Amino acid sequence: MAANEAKLQAFLARALYDLGAAQSAVLVALGDSLGLYKAMAGAGPLTAAQLAARTGTSEVYLREWLANQACGGYVEYDAASGTFTLPEEQAMALARDDGPAAMAAVFQAAAGLAGARDALAHAFRSGRGVPREAYPADLAVATGRVARARYTEPLLRRWLDAMPGMTARLEAGASAADVGCGEGALVLALARTFPRSRFAGYDAHVPSIEAARRRAREEGLGARAVFEVAAAADLPGTGYDLVTCFESLHEMADPVGVARRVRAALAADGAWLIVEPFAAGRLEGDLGPWGRLVSSAAVLHCLPVSLADGGGALGPRAGSAAVADAVRAAGFRTVRALPDEPYRILIEARP
Repeated sequence: MAANEAKLQAFLARALYDLGAAQSAVLVALGDSLGLYKAMAGAGPLTAAQLAARTGTSEVYLREWLANQACGGYVEYDAASGTFTLPEEQAMALARDDGPAAMAAVFQAAAGLAGARDALAHAFRSGRGVPREAYPADLAVATGRVARARYTEPLLRRWLDAMPGMTARLEAGASAADVGCGEGALVLALARTFPRSRFAGYDAHVPSIEAARRRAREEGLGARAVFEVAAAADLPGTGYDLVTCFESLHEMADPVGVARRVRAALAADGAWLIVEPFAAGRLEGDLGPWGRLVSSAAVLHCLPVSLADGGGALGPRAGSAAVADAVRAAGFRTVRALPDEPYRILIEARP
């Protein structure tokens, strides 16, 4: 069948755009790690030489890096003066880690995912999984940065306020656990917000738990925020007032088994808060930029690590109905959706 020339050219233009974006994403991660965006934030117009002096980097390399950033619209270029400016809006996304607009860590994570390409190629052929240890350490660090920016104390309080009685219990003094805690951003935020409660974070990734413990010591929260290495299905303890899974259930090897263990670990009147990436639950509803991002995460990380753990993940495109079905299959009697946040699904489950 003969190709439609107009469609072919349109696709080639799209592919070239994607190729430029993919290569430029590496340069964004590089600019983040070198502190280039932080040096430009609030500094006004800068030449490559001035930025080099501020950052101790090579002017020769910066000239090309800045050209790429200007071509992509990440910085503004003034041809008359030969200077580059990082606008405040881009600074919020690329130079700061303390707000919901923070994006630099996401680019760091993307670079980390790409680092497992050879292992993923073998997995595609064998059908086996890829263990977390096969991914660069940068990935766990970046995930921790994303969580610290994303899970702010006001946001967490708003979510907990939507769960009847939960905020009051935490303010009075409760016991809570976070399953798949990573570097502990959520646990530490909750410990800061509710000083009378005790929180525990569990994760199977040893370096992440070590980082979480270090942060707890640095913040003086070690007495109220403890971290232990444990698989989700082996969640220690019982009688929890609250258990949370923040964007982690979808990549667990046995989500129903984990749900059963959470149900057994909860107090009779306790609650489980599940936060997952937004998805329609059907491919035709996910077509577009967000679905593309989420599905790439599924292929590059969620499915491979789940298979390596001996299971098959729900995946980040599961959607609220599939997550709720897995929770009900574990025996939870009350499963209800909380008001969705942008790009997130929230589910409350009670025994």
